[in-house]
Amino acid sequence: MATITVRDLDESTRDALRIRAARNGRSMEAEVREILNAAVSADADADPPRTVGEFFQRIHELFAEVGYADDLVIPPRGPSSRGPVFSEDDSGAER
Repeated sequence: MATITVRDLDESTRDALRIRAARNGRSMEAEVREILNAAVSADADADPPRTVGEFFQRIHELFAEVGYADDLVIPPRGPSSRGPVFSEDDSGAER
């Protein structure tokens, strides 16, 4: 088993950890182990997307909860307008 030391921990964080450990019937050390194990397990459970399609599917699922993703209306494309003109007339003003 490995041992780590956490320096410069705020007293308020230490106090909150002590209360949380007591509430869960554990020592502070056991509580920290539980917190770290849960954090690492949550990261391991989150498999990264393997394809671009899977990536966009996950993005869609995240934003679908907001409720506007499926309601977004994109108007059909029409002929594009004429682009900008970058020429100058005799007065120096752009046309």
